[in-house]
Amino acid sequence: MQSEDKPMHASKLQEEEPKEAPRPPLPPDPAQCLENDPVRNETMARRVLQKLEDAEGYAFNPDELRMLTVFFELSQEFDTRRDFLTLCVLLPMIFFDQECRLYLRTGSKAWKLARCLKLPAALPDFEPPPRPAARGANFFAPIFGRKDTGEVLGFDIPDNVMGWLEVAGGAALSRHRQLYFEKYAGRIGFQLHNRLARSKNREHLSFIQSLVEDIGHNVIVPNMVFKLFFNRLNASISALARCVEEAPPETPAEFTASLNFLQSRLSAQYAEISSHYAQTSLFLETLLRRRHFQEGRYVLEKRRVNLFKQVVAPQVERYRPRMEDRGITIDLSMGGIPDKPVHLMADLGLIAQVYANLFSNAVKYTRTVTGPDGLPLKFMAYGWDILPDAFGEGQAGVKLNVFTTGVAIPESEREGLFQPGFRSASTQREHGTGHGLAFVHQVVELHGGRVGYEPSELGNNFYVVLPLEEGE
Repeated sequence: MQSEDKPMHASKLQEEEPKEAPRPPLPPDPAQCLENDPVRNETMARRVLQKLEDAEGYAFNPDELRMLTVFFELSQEFDTRRDFLTLCVLLPMIFFDQECRLYLRTGSKAWKLARCLKLPAALPDFEPPPRPAARGANFFAPIFGRKDTGEVLGFDIPDNVMGWLEVAGGAALSRHRQLYFEKYAGRIGFQLHNRLARSKNREHLSFIQSLVEDIGHNVIVPNMVFKLFFNRLNASISALARCVEEAPPETPAEFTASLNFLQSRLSAQYAEISSHYAQTSLFLETLLRRRHFQEGRYVLEKRRVNLFKQVVAPQVERYRPRMEDRGITIDLSMGGIPDKPVHLMADLGLIAQVYANLFSNAVKYTRTVTGPDGLPLKFMAYGWDILPDAFGEGQAGVKLNVFTTGVAIPESEREGLFQPGFRSASTQREHGTGHGLAFVHQVVELHGGRVGYEPSELGNNFYVVLPLEEGE
């Protein structure tokens, strides 16, 4: 009866706490609907019908189908390799009183008996064939891997065969039953590959966890020490400035002027290096954040961000010298920065890198075009617009634009712009990996936004739309 002693109003208040209304989904992407992708739709449907026709042609009886179903279900249940291999040879005995043995490769030219119900009187004195075949009284069905199975195993697998299922006395079986064991061997191969891949992934994760610790100890912490060095350098520059100011009247003017010039140059270089260090440290600490590695994905750490002061302006100054070296001017006449500051709830380090990637592309791919007045133009422009209903009625967003002059990207290439590894045919002369825009796409989607591209007569506009979330 303890529950009756609790104040009734406490649970009532808890029930009456306002709940945040669920957000509607993002506007649909037409490319995700199969009616807008008829080629893929037709190809996949044709393949499904082909497999259905094949299955009907096999005419497996109910017991054969039941064994395949049991195999699939128990393959998910048994975690250990030993139990899985046991299952592979046990099911044929239970369902059909058929003895089987399983052989697996241990190297490109080595293989061994991996599992059996009882040891045979003698092992094969030959490597089983790469195609289904009878050898003596037995039948061998190869267990095929996938294209990347060799990479997972760590050695080449000839003919893509990772092992064999030996059916004792199988040479005397009907062709129908031999075909059944061929298909069964195929399912064994699929499950084996997945288990090998999972095991390899666990090894990779273990290595990554160790790597994260090493990065924190040997990269992040030492990098923070540079801040101390910068502070000491700045103190020395300030001391030099005081020396100039406090120089005795009899100090030669030429000497004072030289010190002034030296101090001015050192101050400018210090400011440039310090700014570069701040941005590099921000990127380093953001990309190598421990939680990314622990969760196997980018993990956002959102806070209130002043879009211009904390994100755009530092990147503009970072890339301005490179643009000047290539004769690229920065133009704000095409929209530019609104007077009212814009604040976002965002991961500062990742959003800053979005702009860094877009400005880096601007440096590499801005080209000279002829303007409406016949004069040559070569510029980059940036700015943003507020979209009141970008993510549905009353759900505002901000559209961030980075425009560069040049030839518009061909329509045939636009679909792949934000895909990993994609590079336009017109950009091959510039060094790049095709990763920058894919990174932009990934980060923006994590923020609940979207990316896009717009061609124009003068060039190309890449844009990002981010939600204007409320935040403190």
